[in-house]
Amino acid sequence: MTSFLNAKELREQASLAELLSRLGFEPVRRSGKELMYLSMLRDSDSAPSFAVNDQLGFWFDHGTGKGGTIIDFGIAFWPKLTFSEVIEKLQTASNATGTPRMSVTRMSIQGKLDRERHYTVDGTKDIGTHPAITSYLKNRGVFDIARNYLREVYYTVKDERGVGRSFFAAGLKNDDEGWEVRSLYFKGCLGKKGITTIPVDPKRVVVFEGFINALSWLHHNRKAGDSLIILNSLSLLDRAIEKAKQFSTINIYFDRDKAGFQASKDFIKILPYASDRSSAFENYNDYNDKLVAEMRSLVVNETSQKIKRGR
Repeated sequence: MTSFLNAKELREQASLAELLSRLGFEPVRRSGKELMYLSMLRDSDSAPSFAVNDQLGFWFDHGTGKGGTIIDFGIAFWPKLTFSEVIEKLQTASNATGTPRMSVTRMSIQGKLDRERHYTVDGTKDIGTHPAITSYLKNRGVFDIARNYLREVYYTVKDERGVGRSFFAAGLKNDDEGWEVRSLYFKGCLGKKGITTIPVDPKRVVVFEGFINALSWLHHNRKAGDSLIILNSLSLLDRAIEKAKQFSTINIYFDRDKAGFQASKDFIKILPYASDRSSAFENYNDYNDKLVAEMRSLVVNETSQKIKRGR
């Protein structure tokens, strides 16, 4: 009898590199600890831009700027399937070799321990301390609002020889005490992956895929007063739905792509009174895309006015 990994076990134990191999995709080259592939999520990739760090359990597609866990990959790779159907696909693929569950678990426990030793969080500081983090958040249009929600996270990553390199990023703590971190060059999680809830109103909640989009919404709705649920990964959709059940008014602002639309449908299927509000950034992929476009338009208009006055 085949023993399947559940969604949580898939996130923590299943190997993305093994899954890709079973799907017929092999790495073109290795870059440090990352395996580089021609992106199977885009038809136009001519140079390897899809990175997999199997030790940390994350992938990142440099062409789209998106990444995440093995479940996020499944959602992106099979965009027409529901969340539960994606899990079934991944379960089947993760057991494709007939490996006994106990053997997989033993290997994954060691892998998990390796991941925990791979980095250390050295400390945090107020937003606005490091100029590179400040520049990143200003370019995303959320620096001012970020001061109220984020921290600058400083961490060290060790290589196989035990040599450490220092890094920094803007970070938001999730409900499992992990840090969801973002910088110009990295998107990931330090510690246990989890959703982030910010309680404000006990009845109203807004739901987002990531914290940059949540901050973008807050930039436009500073006095709204709604509670927030941030998935930090579409693979945590089930947890977000469970948390949202305590609210009577639910507004969803997922990305306007295949994965986001499907996640919204899955969400509303379980909680029919929830509303898809992504039309607020129609013609854009996500809320931050809209905010950045507005910023650029404002700069162009101001420059144009200065030129006119100079004449």
